[in-house]
Amino acid sequence: MAGIRTYIEEIVTELTTKVSWQTWQDLQTSSIIVLVTSVLLALVIWLMDFSFGIQQVDADADGWAWKGILGFIYDFIN
Repeated sequence: MAGIRTYIEEIVTELTTKVSWQTWQDLQTSSIIVLVTSVLLALVIWLMDFSFGIQQVDADADGWAWKGILGFIYDFIN
């Protein structure tokens, strides 16, 4: 039991004296950067899915349909 208590005391000491924590402003800035990057990547992936998913429905007709990337993969496999 003494080993567990020493281990926990060392953890607390390290977290309070040796770890450098970010300031609230740095944390907000990093969070905003992650959020903006995630939204931009999601938009790029959606745009690619939308543009590659537009396919001609019938070779004789001029109809087009959006199937998405999964529709393209299913048609390619079959």
